[in-house]
Amino acid sequence: MSSQELVTLNVGGKIFTTRFSTIKQFPASRLTRMIDGRDQEFKMIGGQIFVDRDGVLFSFILDFLRTHQLLLPTDFSDHLRLQREALFYELDPLVDLLNQEHLLQPRPALVEVHFLSRNTQAFFRVFGSCSKTIEMLTGRITVFIEQPSALTWSSNSFPPQMTLLPLPPQRPSYHDLVFQCGSDSTADNQIGVRYVSIKPDNRKLANGTNVLGILIDTLLTEGFHLVSARTLFSEDKSECYSFERIKKPEALTMNKTLKPETTIMSEQSQKKK
Repeated sequence: MSSQELVTLNVGGKIFTTRFSTIKQFPASRLTRMIDGRDQEFKMIGGQIFVDRDGVLFSFILDFLRTHQLLLPTDFSDHLRLQREALFYELDPLVDLLNQEHLLQPRPALVEVHFLSRNTQAFFRVFGSCSKTIEMLTGRITVFIEQPSALTWSSNSFPPQMTLLPLPPQRPSYHDLVFQCGSDSTADNQIGVRYVSIKPDNRKLANGTNVLGILIDTLLTEGFHLVSARTLFSEDKSECYSFERIKKPEALTMNKTLKPETTIMSEQSQKKK
């Protein structure tokens, strides 16, 4: 690559080197006029074009010019200042993306775990603002119901053989799921047991407190943070755990089709004729 294909910009004391074609891909922008020498405010000094603007914010502008995408850090808060810089450089496609500021803000994903322990049974209900989180938990949680086997001894001296029937947790809606574990009295006065297994832990647990611990560990592993834990009813040991995870914004991609500069210049010359 020859040095004639490169341009060096000094923006507020920060040095950037890029291709001429990267800067000039928006022919109507002030950046293109700056490179072409048509804007007298910007002058070549020591082989560099000096621009008296914010150099930190220009790094995001240059990244947009290179990728046609706008992806900002999670903790970025200077949307208005960046929009002002985009207006200064007359980069209309970038201004349009910055107008979608609500899509650029990090959004929290919320999860609530309701845990009810009553006698020998434990009940769980999980609410999530993001349905993908609920789908993830549904794929990991399996409830095993203890049932008598079809072939058992008729003699009362031998207890009936039991098998475990696997079932997924119930999904009342896209945003919540319910399941339970522990001993369960059936209509026949037979005692059955519900076990819960949460992948990647392969244990089948009937104790609700143990299941709650693995469920909390699963959410923490997925990037959630415990925000609060409170007791709703002390008699039945009803508890609520709230979790939050900051969801990183996705990159916004420019949807305008760019015309090559040569095509635009030829169209302008035909209009003059």
